[in-house]
Amino acid sequence: MSQPFATENSALQQRFAAAMMGNYGVPPLALARGEGSHVWDVDGNRYLDLIAGIAVSALGHAHPAIVDAVTTQVGKIAHTSNLFLHEPGVLLAEKLLSLLHQDARVFFCNSGTEANEAALKVVRRKQGKGRPVMVAADHGFHGRTMGALAVTGKESIRAPFEPFGFDVRWVEYGDAAALASAVDDQVAGVILEPTQGEGGVIPAPSGYLAAARRACDEAGALLVLDEIQSGIGRTGSWFAHQAEGVTPDVMTLAKGLGGGLPIGACIGFGEAGSALVAGDHGSTFGGNPIACAAALAVINTIERDDILKNVKAVGETLASGIAAIDHPLLADVRGSGLWLAAVLTQDKAPQVNAAARQAGFLVNAVQPDAVRLAPPLILTQAEATGFVEALPAILARVHEQKA
Repeated sequence: MSQPFATENSALQQRFAAAMMGNYGVPPLALARGEGSHVWDVDGNRYLDLIAGIAVSALGHAHPAIVDAVTTQVGKIAHTSNLFLHEPGVLLAEKLLSLLHQDARVFFCNSGTEANEAALKVVRRKQGKGRPVMVAADHGFHGRTMGALAVTGKESIRAPFEPFGFDVRWVEYGDAAALASAVDDQVAGVILEPTQGEGGVIPAPSGYLAAARRACDEAGALLVLDEIQSGIGRTGSWFAHQAEGVTPDVMTLAKGLGGGLPIGACIGFGEAGSALVAGDHGSTFGGNPIACAAALAVINTIERDDILKNVKAVGETLASGIAAIDHPLLADVRGSGLWLAAVLTQDKAPQVNAAARQAGFLVNAVQPDAVRLAPPLILTQAEATGFVEALPAILARVHEQKA
């Protein structure tokens, strides 16, 4: 394909650098439009999108169901604030509860980190101040705001902003014995991801979530499951905890829920669903009619088109295809559904990211030795096969580069 950093990309990068804060650096590519599982940059180069805005664009780009839902809703009413209710929000909450088959209540916000902030407030309100400790996992990721950051197990992004308002005990992810030992009568709650996303798409060992549930029950702590990346079909189930037969006290959602529109949800199960009372929490934009209409379109389309079946089938094509590649730079593949990581033998994920982009594929160097794949849930068998067939040459290009 043509050079990915041509005139329009370069010009927009320069304008970005001059106008924006430096927290993102300067991204390598300026995207202009998308359709299905493909996107185009401002120079007209086409890419297969295998990261989907970090597991967000569940139905791909410009899906007619989302376009129609958003267009119709914005023509009716775009914003109400939390002073008034609206039917799209009620319909979405009811739909989520129908997928959970549990007694639960929903709070809508704008993002994953906000959902986790709400979850932490639910825990604090339900447990009171006599339990000052949260338990969280090393290398976990729950957000960038101050509460969510406090329980994020990545010291490089957490340490500059300490101290926080929580005492946190850190445990090794996947070690059930260490978790059980950490959870006592001082612990208000345990927060875990069913699979650590930013940690490198690391699934929990079999039985780990059930062990976490037991530990919380024995100590009277609440179990919070962060399903911000894993929820809404990403692993082939509506929610990852369902496949494990575990029910949390609190679950958080975002990313794929809105299919590209900003929305998050904090769902409290049983007594946790009534922990917050009037005035305890709120969001001016959270759960606005447009985002709720988009989320309803996402869920209804996944149901109508049996997309969970596609997630499992195409995810298996990707996983088995990558596993079958014999290359000295490729060690393994892990994950489930359409949420995978190609694990490398060397810390060359950024180079693989760049080589894939030059070959027309967008992936994510989530860790130095792990390349994340989280494509639209509508990815086709042919598109998955095309990437698998191209991957050996991508790896070879990186492997042949001089250190």
